[in-house]
Amino acid sequence: MLTKKQHELLAFIQSRLEKTGVSPSFDEMKDALNLKSKSGIHRLITGLEERGFIRRLPHRARALEVLKLPDSALPNDKQLSDRPAGSFSPSVIRPNFGERTSPPQARSASEAMGEAVSLPLYGKIAAGTPIEALRDHSNSIDVPSTLLTRGEHYALTVEGDSMIGAGIHDGDTVVIERCSTADNGSIVVALIDEQEVTLKRLRKKGNSVALEAANEAYETRIFGPDRVKLQGRLVGLLRTY
Repeated sequence: MLTKKQHELLAFIQSRLEKTGVSPSFDEMKDALNLKSKSGIHRLITGLEERGFIRRLPHRARALEVLKLPDSALPNDKQLSDRPAGSFSPSVIRPNFGERTSPPQARSASEAMGEAVSLPLYGKIAAGTPIEALRDHSNSIDVPSTLLTRGEHYALTVEGDSMIGAGIHDGDTVVIERCSTADNGSIVVALIDEQEVTLKRLRKKGNSVALEAANEAYETRIFGPDRVKLQGRLVGLLRTY
C-alpha cells in the first residue's frame, strides 16, 4: 500500500529511467511532485526503499533502481518482484522482540494457535498513512489468543525488509498492542510528524527519540519528542509459506 505521492514519485522515477537510463535529481523530483522542499522527497524515497520498491545503488550519484511496481500499476504476470506460487502453511512466531536476537524459530500452528481471537487487519504499514486511515472493518484476521496481552490489539501487514534482522520479513503479519508509551528497545508503530507511520525499534536518550531499523542498509532516524507519537508496540508475528 503506497500513498498518492509515493505512487507519483515511483512512476516518475520509472518513467525517467525508461527514457534516459538516469535517475532524476532531487530537484527534478521535487518539481515534478510540486513539493516545497527536498526533505519531502527524502522521506518518500526512504519509504519506497523500506518497502522494497526501489534501492539506492552504492558509489553512484543519483542512482536509483526500481525493483517492483505496485499491483495497481502492473498486471500480476509482469510484477517485478513476486513470491513464487505454491501451497502455504501458517506459522506463528513468538520471539523476544525487546532486544536484538537471532531470527526466531517458527512454531507450528497446531502448537501455538490455542483459542483464536479475531483482530482488525488494517492493511500494510506504509509511510504517509496514519494507522487510523487504514481502518477497514471488513478485514480481520484470526490470531492465537496466546499472542495477545491485555488491552486493545490490531494487525498490520509488513512491507519491506527494514526489520529483517529482528526476524520480521516482507509479507509478515504483525500483532500490535495499542499504546502510547513503550519501553526502550521495544519495536513500535510510530507516527512521525502526524504524517508517516513506520515499524521500528525505539531508542530513547534524553529528549531525543531514535527509530532504529534492523537492517544495516537503513539509517537510524532521530527526532525530537514532539515529532513522534507511538501507536502501538509489537507483541506477536504470523507468517505464511
